Amino acid sequence: MAQGTSAAAPDIIIIGSGMGGATLAAALAPTGRRILILERGHRLEDSDAARDDHAIFVKAHFRPEENWLDGDGKPFNPGNYYYAGGNSKLYGAVLLRYRAQDFAPLRHMGGTTPGWPVTYDQMEPWYQAAEDLYQVRGALGQDPTEPPHSGRYNFSPVPDEPAIADLRARLQRIGLHPSSLPLGVDIDRWLARARTPWDAFPDTTGAKMDAETVGLAYALQHPNVSLSENTLVTRLIAAPDGRITGVEVMRNGHPETLTAPLVVLAAGAVKSAAMLLSSATGDFPTGLANRSDQVGRNFMNHNLSAVLAIHPFRANRSIYQKTIQVNDFYLTGGPDGAPLGNMQLLGKISGTILASDTPIPKPVASWITRRSIDVLAMSEDLPNPESRVTVKDGQITLDWKRSNWDAHLALVARIKAALRQAGYPILLSRAFDRRTPSHQCGTARMGDDPVRSVVDPFCRSHDHPNLFIVDASVLPTSAAVNPSLTIAALALRTADHITRRDFGMTT
Repeated sequence: MAQGTSAAAPDIIIIGSGMGGATLAAALAPTGRRILILERGHRLEDSDAARDDHAIFVKAHFRPEENWLDGDGKPFNPGNYYYAGGNSKLYGAVLLRYRAQDFAPLRHMGGTTPGWPVTYDQMEPWYQAAEDLYQVRGALGQDPTEPPHSGRYNFSPVPDEPAIADLRARLQRIGLHPSSLPLGVDIDRWLARARTPWDAFPDTTGAKMDAETVGLAYALQHPNVSLSENTLVTRLIAAPDGRITGVEVMRNGHPETLTAPLVVLAAGAVKSAAMLLSSATGDFPTGLANRSDQVGRNFMNHNLSAVLAIHPFRANRSIYQKTIQVNDFYLTGGPDGAPLGNMQLLGKISGTILASDTPIPKPVASWITRRSIDVLAMSEDLPNPESRVTVKDGQITLDWKRSNWDAHLALVARIKAALRQAGYPILLSRAFDRRTPSHQCGTARMGDDPVRSVVDPFCRSHDHPNLFIVDASVLPTSAAVNPSLTIAALALRTADHITRRDFGMTT
């Protein structure tokens, strides 16, 4: 049953408790409006598996028991997580702002981005508020691409471990500008539970500032907010005039129809699109919010590769490692000055993790990872209407058409050259599996034109006056940084918009 004390019918139903839904609930909670958050999963309790790399990466203990189809019709187990807090429960806790240039059309090797219907200056106050809410650890003045900030970070950066401090110095000596990653991690509390990385490990102790431990926890302090776990939303019901009149759910295995004057969809880029498409009716034959035929289209992942920098005679004894980034190639570095992307550290890879994803034998993988510094190369994926999510007979197909790949290969080459110059003679790289959603976004894009977009600049559906979509699906572009902070900032901006309006709510 629902957690909280509010028994009256809700004013607002929020579908999903990830970064978008939980942050929106936190911002709306002080208004007194009755808010019901629907989560298909449950709260993640502590267990031995939570800090066991074999359980997480080999046994896939926390992954869902479902399959999607790829563009060739082959099934795969997606990288989505269904817990209170959504995908943020296992995220790397990187809370980066988009660069200011990301909001305008930007020419890449693979094409030009469409830009956003809002500017960085309009988003900046909400970025600042999101950084404050999620207690981001960071430092200004290190990154030449850092956009203007109206405030400062309230917490110092997570400290570099010795091998990473050495890497930072080496990168500086070759003329690069390594900077501290903005992170949502209480490192002392994290390490007190177990001395492991946090990247891709679930947070069960409140040490990682994820959607559950921050947004949801704050929202549920208010008696007008309730959380209903184990509640699977199956479809939305729309009246002929477009108003959403019901939310059909299976709660603990029992069907129900819930109603509220305002409905917010925040189930993630794939699931939100699938839900809208699955809610088609005679009045809305192509799905809800889909007058533009853009629902499910423009799916983007980041182009990602792991790069291992190895010195055979220099050990890396780091536990967590993930504290620095380099953006020297973010806005330039490619042919004719084209952008390439972001370089940041991964959480420390173990022999178990490396062997689980490669044909490398475990003893060899352990030898490598004891001597490697593990780097993530991240490049922008460009929107393409044929890169899309579709649903047939309840089966989700994710046909991701990767773009801008030449820029990614150029970024990996630049990173390898820099690391070699910095003193790492052996460089290995491997692209992330194209079938695994990584920072998925774009399937319900934001825009001013209802013919070309799904929601307006405040995330309100063009087609349904009482439906908002507040998750990564609304992002017009993927940029080349982790999306979590941008999702949170958009949620805070949307909450402010909702707070200033009635929408037929009683409070």
